[in-house]
Amino acid sequence: MKKIAILIASLGFAATALPVAATAAPYPQAHGQGQWQNINQRQANLYNRIDQGIRSGALNRVEASRLKAQFRQLTNLEAQYRRSRPGLTIAERRDLDRRFDALSQRIKIQKHDRQGRRY
Repeated sequence: MKKIAILIASLGFAATALPVAATAAPYPQAHGQGQWQNINQRQANLYNRIDQGIRSGALNRVEASRLKAQFRQLTNLEAQYRRSRPGLTIAERRDLDRRFDALSQRIKIQKHDRQGRRY
């Protein structure tokens, strides 16, 4: 429980420290017609999907911890890109976009693989 609280606090800090104007990924077609979504919003959506999967039982403990570790790696990579000299470049945004897409797909697969918590 303490780890989750620390993760949420660090995500809150990261979200306030990063510029909101950065856009990296197109919003999924199901929600809009090719609209762009900023990085912070995309990260929040991915984290919320993982959290919702845990609460609903669609993700078991192992799946959730793996997905959260991958999410943290992406968050750290983004922070590293932003700290680099010119800031977040177009190539780095594309790289993050590709990685966010891959994580989003893994979340979808894990939530629908029928390996949820056993009651």
